Amino acid sequence: MNERERYLETLLFGTPDKVPLHPGAGRKSTREAWYAQGLPSDVAPNDIASYGYGLIGIPKPWPDRGPGFPVDERMIPRFEEKVIEKRGETQIVQDWKGNICEISSEFTTEYLRNAIDFVTRRWVKCPVESWDDWEAMKQRYNPDDPARLPADPAELGATLRDRTWPIEFRFSGPFWQMREWLGFEQLCTMFYDDPDLIRDMVAFWTEYIENLMVNAFRFCVPDEIHLSEDMAYKKFSMVSPAMAKEFLFPAWKRWGELVASYNVPIYAMDSDGFIGELIPLWIDAGINVCDPIEVAAHNDIVAFREQFGRKIAYVGGVDKRKMAAGGAELEAELERLRPVVESGGFIPSCDHGIPADVSWKNYLQYVEGLARLTGWL
Repeated sequence: MNERERYLETLLFGTPDKVPLHPGAGRKSTREAWYAQGLPSDVAPNDIASYGYGLIGIPKPWPDRGPGFPVDERMIPRFEEKVIEKRGETQIVQDWKGNICEISSEFTTEYLRNAIDFVTRRWVKCPVESWDDWEAMKQRYNPDDPARLPADPAELGATLRDRTWPIEFRFSGPFWQMREWLGFEQLCTMFYDDPDLIRDMVAFWTEYIENLMVNAFRFCVPDEIHLSEDMAYKKFSMVSPAMAKEFLFPAWKRWGELVASYNVPIYAMDSDGFIGELIPLWIDAGINVCDPIEVAAHNDIVAFREQFGRKIAYVGGVDKRKMAAGGAELEAELERLRPVVESGGFIPSCDHGIPADVSWKNYLQYVEGLARLTGWL
């Protein structure tokens, strides 16, 4: 069974030969810690997982992948990335989205463009503070801009038709994208203070992403459409389920109908925080996979499986705190997940990026335990 078949069979509750082995990856600070703890310095970041597999006695569980089909939803043109003011240990910067924020002086603005490491920031100003700002922002999102698709989409799409690896298109959901424009606090208050602005933003983003998907589907139909929302706290969603249903659900539903009409098999949702009260809405919208199932946010994947059955599958769910503890605690954590793995529709992985407090030794224990759990050992 090739990687694409195995991935789809697992998440669609089929009969894979093995469950995909996707342990997750560490960002820069994690890798630096591992190099200091015994990972050879000549192992490149992209080769760390393969090196770890070799140490525990299994070959790399997937071949080198071919190309994807990149679809760019980001604003065009982007704002200038620049340092506005140096403040010793911190600095005031403008990122590519037009946000002005304060970050540590150890980081460059590139860290705000790409997920290089975990960067704490203090927001100073967001790019949309009025209806006039919003009308100007709309001009940066033309779904028909050729730059949003690969240089020769027809040729690339043709080469990908018989691919043996899965391809996904990733898009920001309406909550995520509005937070990028308004900032978190202003977004949440705007649901009450200016609901018409929220409705206009959601309607605009819904149509924009729909048109972007249709343009891409002309050349390549992926295996997965993956949305990012990050709209939950440790115990509750950031807006009530009722408010999510009123303002956000129509976008999720409309995209879900489009995804289904093109026979894209996986329609997935990513959100940190406690998602238990949002999952029913996602299921109704046609979403059939969610991640990363953060354990520290009181997500109980065993209880979710009992509650929602085969209506939704999962990726993630391994408590990174247990990975940091290692030993018997990590063994017990993986054993906790065994019933969900065995019932299908679950690819166990770290419930977020692997943090620097997970040692190299514990990472190897984790990978070996995960390989046994998923049938690779």
